[in-house]
Amino acid sequence: MAELHDLSALEQGDLVRTGEVTPLELVDHYLARADHVGAFITRTPQPAREHARRLAARGRPGDAGPLWGVPTAVKDLNLTAGVRTTFGSAAYADFVPDVSDAVVLSLEAAGLPSLGKTNTPEFGSPCYTESDVAPPAVTPWDTRRTAGGSSGGAAAAVAAGLAPLAQGSDGGGSIRIPASCCGLVGLKPTRGRISAAPMYADPVGLATSGPLARTVGDAAALLDVLAGRRVGDPAWAPPPSGSFLAACARDPGRLRIARFITPVIIDIEVAPNSVEAWEHASRLLESLGHSVEDVPVPLPPEAVPVFETCWAVLTALSTAPEGKEHLLRPLTRWLSERGRAVSGPDFGLAIGAMRRLAADALAALAPYDAVLTPTLATLPPMVGGLRDDADPAADFEAQKAFTPWTSAWNVTGMPAVSLPLHWVDDGAGVELPVGVMLAARPAEEELLLALAAQVEAAAPWGDRRPPAW
Repeated sequence: MAELHDLSALEQGDLVRTGEVTPLELVDHYLARADHVGAFITRTPQPAREHARRLAARGRPGDAGPLWGVPTAVKDLNLTAGVRTTFGSAAYADFVPDVSDAVVLSLEAAGLPSLGKTNTPEFGSPCYTESDVAPPAVTPWDTRRTAGGSSGGAAAAVAAGLAPLAQGSDGGGSIRIPASCCGLVGLKPTRGRISAAPMYADPVGLATSGPLARTVGDAAALLDVLAGRRVGDPAWAPPPSGSFLAACARDPGRLRIARFITPVIIDIEVAPNSVEAWEHASRLLESLGHSVEDVPVPLPPEAVPVFETCWAVLTALSTAPEGKEHLLRPLTRWLSERGRAVSGPDFGLAIGAMRRLAADALAALAPYDAVLTPTLATLPPMVGGLRDDADPAADFEAQKAFTPWTSAWNVTGMPAVSLPLHWVDDGAGVELPVGVMLAARPAEEELLLALAAQVEAAAPWGDRRPPAW
């Protein structure tokens, strides 16, 4: 007999809707499960139970969504009133905000109790999750290997059955990277789809929140919860024609899909497993009736230093409280020094250059309905395999070599999803997921989800369970 955590988030929501399970029973079930993958920095049993009890006392509202009463988790970069929020940094180990951001408020309003704050590296900067305030987040498929980052804790929680689904955020691949490492669906929505109120901490427009889930439908349902603009947002995406969940049931039609595998941000050789996954996905898409065409890389080499300038400045904006600067990690200090060395006019010029590069890429890809690339260049490295405190510059280069495609869609603002379409033996008898990535035109998440759901139906992965389950 299946246990509650074996069910999809939507299936759990159905049980709540029919009264077979209460929100409190779901919360208690997940809180009883041990965190053996470094998923959480802070678990919040009392607030989660109190929220579940309030839901039961008020009763299910008439406009409740399909995830009402289903627990979730919040990345520790998101302000959560009354709950320790560390930003993955020892410099903020005791910080407790008095306000919640728009993402947390949306989850609470939709009736999703939070089980806690998920693990993230310092300020969400690296693509691995090895913070100084929690154990490393590891993939439950092989707990010697990283869960990716910076939403590694969120991905580890969902992949290990510690939460049905979770929110992550993505400024250069931080949802899609851990999704690939952990065998999940990870969706970076289009720019402006989800409000960043009240902090609006990214003036460049690279970062956005988004869902991590085991199925496309679960991810779409969580996007329905998170999406929407708030008064004061500097930009917003046009509303969808219906729910994102409903889009999963649509026939995407015959699509024209571009593909490329040449790394965007660094000249490296792509591992055979990633090439095989990309080729397998291409054949699957063609078998579904789509046209798949090779295209040149849509961003030129000069996009790399422009992105790095913006990334360094954004890191420099994440400052430590006075007197705690020494607690920052070497990588953070190195990137911040680079960022502080950029003048105001040079930063403005970099933002303008990035927007022009993005416009050129969007124009080049405009004839295509979707774009296919690998998600990652290699299998998930062992914990510590990317981190290099003695040489932060080498650390940064290793991250680029691991993730040479994901940041392209942060530059363009296009929605992109990593799907766990391929599985390989690592040579030591351990099965590991290898994600592939699909991107769509700006604001076309509905088409992207319809395509992703069609792919999932043709090559389902929902019954796979990692050893650490």
